[in-house]
Amino acid sequence: MRNESCAGRPPGSRKCPALLWLLLPYVLFLAVLPLVNRVTPTVLGLPFLFFWMLVATLATPLSVWLARRGDLKRGRI
Repeated sequence: MRNESCAGRPPGSRKCPALLWLLLPYVLFLAVLPLVNRVTPTVLGLPFLFFWMLVATLATPLSVWLARRGDLKRGRI
């Protein structure tokens, strides 16, 4: 079985914009972390960094679902 990307095409021949949703957890957890690394302000009684990690954790399954939904619409799965 050969490695295939979106809609059965060989890798690199067609882009999969739905897979860009999988970059969201990376951006929320790692790329933005230096910007949100602070204790104040507090949000809902939580330090800002803890609140940010909570939001990023809850957004991860959502982004995976959106990527899968995009693949299903293209007929990949």
